[in-house]
This record gives sequence, structure tokens and C-alpha cells, in this order.
Amino acid sequence: MKKIGLLIYYILFIIYEELAFSFLIFKTFPENISLIILFSIPIAIIFNIISSILKPKANTIITYIITTFVIILFGIQIVYYSMYESIISFYSIINGGQVAEFIEIIFDMILRNWYGILLFILPLIVLIILHKKKILNFEKQNLKHTLIKIATLILVQVIAIICISYINTNDIYSNKNLYYNIHLPKLTAKRMGFLTTMKLDFQRFIFGFEEKMLVEVLAGVEGEQEEQYNIIEIDFDELIKNEQDETIKQMHEYFRNQEPSKKNEYTGMFKGKNLIVLVGESFSTLAIREDITPNLYKLYKEGFQFNNFYTPVFPVSTADGEYITDTSLIPKEGVWSFQKIVGNYMPYSYANVFENLGYTSNAYHNHTATYYERHKYIETMGYNSYLAVGNGLEQRMNTKRWPNSDYEMIDVTVNDYINNDKFLAYYMTLSGHLNYTKIGNAMVHKNWETVKDLPYSDKAKSYLAANIELDKAIGELINELQLAQKLEDTVIVISGDHYPYGLTLEEINELSTYKRDDIFEKYKMPLLIWSGCMKEPIEVEKIGSSLDILPTVLNLFGVEFDSRLLIGKDILLEASPLVIFSDRSFITDKGKYNAIKNEFIVNDGIEIEEDYIKEINNIIYKKYQISKLILEKDYYRKIFENMET
Repeated sequence: MKKIGLLIYYILFIIYEELAFSFLIFKTFPENISLIILFSIPIAIIFNIISSILKPKANTIITYIITTFVIILFGIQIVYYSMYESIISFYSIINGGQVAEFIEIIFDMILRNWYGILLFILPLIVLIILHKKKILNFEKQNLKHTLIKIATLILVQVIAIICISYINTNDIYSNKNLYYNIHLPKLTAKRMGFLTTMKLDFQRFIFGFEEKMLVEVLAGVEGEQEEQYNIIEIDFDELIKNEQDETIKQMHEYFRNQEPSKKNEYTGMFKGKNLIVLVGESFSTLAIREDITPNLYKLYKEGFQFNNFYTPVFPVSTADGEYITDTSLIPKEGVWSFQKIVGNYMPYSYANVFENLGYTSNAYHNHTATYYERHKYIETMGYNSYLAVGNGLEQRMNTKRWPNSDYEMIDVTVNDYINNDKFLAYYMTLSGHLNYTKIGNAMVHKNWETVKDLPYSDKAKSYLAANIELDKAIGELINELQLAQKLEDTVIVISGDHYPYGLTLEEINELSTYKRDDIFEKYKMPLLIWSGCMKEPIEVEKIGSSLDILPTVLNLFGVEFDSRLLIGKDILLEASPLVIFSDRSFITDKGKYNAIKNEFIVNDGIEIEEDYIKEINNIIYKKYQISKLILEKDYYRKIFENMET
């Protein structure tokens, strides 16, 4: 029997893994499989050359190593995607050492994705069979064959590059832009395959990567109208004139031409009041119930009711969710913006804004103080003090459980600030963290009696039990504010960092009042803004997202800020909304766009212009670009230092 060459094996192996990946991740096979095949062949040739340069026994071992490595890489990705819905980056791999703290959760995710991992492993079983039957040729290749393969590699790679460079290149997210100009791993993996995406990510990680900067030209606001807008006097013309850095100059032009947010009937509604901000771990609308979480329900029923609010998940989950909420910036892809922002000047962080108004500022977290280097991030945000596990919180409460109690955190910290004349308190909670199990989750175990008879699966009931602890924390906060006679003088803002990805979509829908999809609606989340001074609830139907929280709160407090410098917008504005997802999908008042499927679902009774999707895609692209450059260039420092001089 004539033996099969290793090159054929590698080509079929890689194409199979890519197809399985697409099916498992995107729930469909690639729309343009020819492009994935073209990019897979050069990778297969490289693997073949590596495993054909030694004697047969060594070549066999190398083949097994390469096969196992590729399978592990795909397996890691499916587990990572099931948690973060993104493509893993080399930056996250290298900086993810602390993930060992969540080893039980990782094992749970592996078990949840057993069928996908099994699909990826099948080629290894095939390899073993082919090897035992002596069907594969592991012989050493001569120089002539090696040179032919190298020439073939170059030829196929050139054909692939020609295809992406000259076919359908007009769209902002064309294959050409994805390959050369834009770092968008999820869409790149959908179009060109996972291994090509990882190759590009590795190149950009090693050699750096700069996306092109495009400037959006819009009509500016006349000077005599400025008192109607959230805007400050920034002489962008002078900044542009004196700037030598072309990128900074383009950023000045971008912000000069942005339309600022108008002040509205809610501007200054909470002026002078205290502020308590909570970012709730996996906090969802699913957890707001009159029967078991009455305090959260009270805040929703009596405060601002944002009925169409979304919290899209980004690659670094909690850290990205917190970053978006705190900064109104989109995280940079491929790095941890939470870390990269350290040392930058952030004039519109809660702490810097309210400290300038005479407030004290305290930050708290009931997990490791240094996780994601949060201690440095909190310092960059400007907080006067930060208390977490490892720098003092463990001396006040039991921090040896998993997860730790939100109620206890509030109970032992509220007296740090509640008697101050003006205070800002910031909490990143933990009690709502997965896994949602009776055994292994201290908060679920603690609150199980309250949920045990509810008509849901154990996972769904466990999620509710975990969030009862957050509800108790809010109850304690309200009680302490009442005792201090500060309930009417304090505003509480609560949002989530990401949807509860410890639940499957089926489990989410057990708790949902309507059927949610896997594309948009599972990201519908709460934003609670409440104060004891509110006489009646304010219902808000306008679409908004976590990117909009900061400008909304700043406007409600009537502080002076320049809305042009934030990427999000005040949700209470009468302006067109825009919710941006990490894969560049979006929601507007006209419909929902699925970037992976390139499909726009138009709202009933709405007509859109021919170039509407293209226009929104361009706006989103520029928002990503500007957010990235603000981070990289420490842009706010340049603006405000120039103003001071």
C-alpha cells in the first residue's frame, strides 16, 4: 500500500480543526472556506517541513507533538471563548498567571465543552490509527522535496494575500483591513481561521501594531451656544497649530469636530449629593426580584428605570467591564487596558471629578487587591484609599471563603466615609461570581434556603442565591444611610461588569421574563441609579450601554466636563443611541447589526438609508481608534496640561 504523505495529513488536519472551530464558536461553517484553506496550506507545509527533517522515529514524535499542541491550542480557545466570548491573545496568555486562582472554574468550563474538545481530539485518534497501520510516511525528505514545498508555501501565501488585497476591499472591515490595518480577532478568525488569527496576534505582540487613524468631520458647535452643552473651553485650533505629533494632531481634529452633549432636564438633578458606585460581579436583571432581592428591586422601582440597557462583554471580562464603566472608553484589543491605563491622567474618573469638588474618595474590593494590578488602576483613577484582600480588608472580615461576602464588605467599610461631609465610595463586588453550585460557592451555600424551592435548575437557583448577598449589602447600605440621616443626600449607582457567563443560555432563560437570544439579548443588563430624594421613578426606554454610564452620572451631578472627550453619551439625551459590541456588532434605534453574519435586523416600521450600516461601522471604527489612542498617548494629560499652561 502506498503511504500517505505527511503534508496531506497536516492539510486535512488543520482544515478539519478550523471547520470544527467555526462550527463550535460561530455556530456555522465558514462563508468563504477557500480563504481558510489558502491560509491553512502554508501552515501545514511549515509543520510538514519541521516533521520531515530527521529520521522516521524522530519525525513521528515531532508529528505527535505538533498535533497535540494544535489540539491543545484549539481546546484552550473553546474554553476561553465559553467564558469571555473572544479570541485569546498572547498578551492574555503571558499575563494570565493569576487565573490559577480559578482552576475549579476552568475545569467546569472544560466539562461544559467536552463535546467540542472531543471533536478537536479526533485527529489525534486518527493519527494513532494511521501510525499503527503504517499508512503515514514519516521518512526524511530530501532537499529537493523541501525546496518544492517552500516554493509551494510562498505561492499559496501570495495567492491568499492577493485574494484579501484585491477582492471586496471597500468595507471598513474588509479582509484586507482585518489582515493589515485592524486588530479585530473575532471577525478575523471567522473569515481567515483561528491559526491565522493567532499568527497575526503573535506578530503584532512581538513587533507592535499601529492602526491607521481616520478623522470624522462633523459640524462644530458655535461659541454662543456653549452654555447649552456639557463642554469646556478647549482651544483645539491652537493645540493643532502647536502640535508636532501627527497622530495627536488628528486626535485634536477629531474631538474638535465632535458634537457635544446637550444639557437636559436632568442636568444637576443630584448636584452636591454623595455618590456610591457599585460594579456588580455578573450582576444581571435576572437578579432583580421583589421576592428574594427586595433591596435591589426597591432601587429599580423607585429610581431610574433603564429598560433597554446593555453591558456587552469584552475580552478581559471583569477588568474590561470595569474599565468601560469607569472611563467611558472602549478597551484596546489584545492587551489589558486595565493595566495599560496605569499612570495616565484621567480627569473624568469619579475620584478625580469629585475630589475636585471637595469629596473624599474610598475604593473597595472583596477579592485580591493586586488581581489585574487593580491597586495600580485604583491609584490611577485617583482614589484617596483602597481596601481589598491583601492590604487590610482581611483584618476586618472573613476573606478565606470563595467567593467573599458583599454584605460583610459593606458592613465593615461603610463607617470609613458615611460621616464625611461629602463622600464618594466605589465598590467592585464578588459574591455573584461563578461557579453557581451549592458545594464550592460559599454565598450559594449561605443563601440556599431562600431559593431551594424555586422552580428552576440548581444552577439558576444558585445564581439567585449568590446575588442575595449583594441584595443584603444594599440593604445594609440603605440602613446605614438612614441612621446617618444621609439617605436623601446620597445617590447609589449599580451596574454589572458582564452578563453571568457562568450560566448557559438555557439557564439564563429560566430566570428571564422573556426569551433571550445568544447574540444581543443575553447582554441586556441593569443600570440602577437611585437616591432617597427621588419622589417617583423615572422610566427610560432609550437604548444605552455601560459605555454611557459615566457621562450620564456626570450630567446628573451637574459637574463641569467636556462630553466630546468621552466615547459614551448621556443616556438621558434626546439623541440617537449606539450600543457597541466587541465583535463590532451594534444596536441603534433603527435595529440590530450582527457583524459576524453581516446581517441587519431592522426595527418594525423603520427604513434605513443605503449606506446606513457602513456609516455606523465607520463611527464605531473611529471610536475604537480614539479609545485606543487615548490610552496609548495619555491624551487627556496633553489636553489638560496645555490648558494649565
